[in-house]
Amino acid sequence: MNLTDLQYAAGWRLVRLLPARVARALFRLGADLAVRRNGPGVRQLRANLARLGAAHRTRDGMRSYARYWCETFRLRAADGPRMVAGTTVTNAAPFHEALDTGRGLIVALSHSGNWDAAGVWLIETLRRRGLDPVFTTVGQRLRPESVYRRFVAHRAALGFDMVEEGAYRALLRRLRDGGVVCVLADRDVLGASLDVVLLGEPARLPSGPARLAALTGATLLPTRLGFSPEGWTIAFAAPVAVPDVEKATQALGDALMELVADDPTGWHVLQPLWTADRR
Repeated sequence: MNLTDLQYAAGWRLVRLLPARVARALFRLGADLAVRRNGPGVRQLRANLARLGAAHRTRDGMRSYARYWCETFRLRAADGPRMVAGTTVTNAAPFHEALDTGRGLIVALSHSGNWDAAGVWLIETLRRRGLDPVFTTVGQRLRPESVYRRFVAHRAALGFDMVEEGAYRALLRRLRDGGVVCVLADRDVLGASLDVVLLGEPARLPSGPARLAALTGATLLPTRLGFSPEGWTIAFAAPVAVPDVEKATQALGDALMELVADDPTGWHVLQPLWTADRR
């Protein structure tokens, strides 16, 4: 077990032992210290938020990111009813209509809010609707391997059906069976991406969500997660039409940017997204 793995192991064990208010205060302090140090991740977040006219809210963005980690370390599968009770959903109709069709649903997420908490919300919501309370998602490969295995085990314990990067057959099978797939869609982490224009600038986005929709006929639903003072938020946009993968990827990017603009401080992209920053 190396130092990084020890840090994550301590996070899961120790943060759960602290009172919620104390744990949140400590993570908030860590976010403020990170902003003062102004490291590469903070500078990139500021540059990303600048495209939304929100560079001045970088500290709030880092506090939101810290809250994600604090909650994730404390989250348990039994929290489903609490997630449903504490979550405010905007424009829920497309989500429920997609479930009603039985054709499969791709929840295309921005890197916002707490996607682990939203996953627990989704499982509980599916259960209450009398549907299979499982969704499939991809585990992004992390280094060291021990940290990756720890995250996979954590999310599997929450009830997520975890598949490895590149496991398209598992995702296709879930969608063709009328199930739900959740994928992060606003940052290219696998290299299978397409050129798009976001907020007037060249960028690259993953083609996977649109490709899955094209192959299965599943509903492609842009989704933004976020935080409220004592709970969580989920905002759905209108489903994206898929005339072809390239046009659908551009339309998905436009929809996600519109959603993120409504709550920019909940957007946790600390890596280059636009082509100019990659250079």
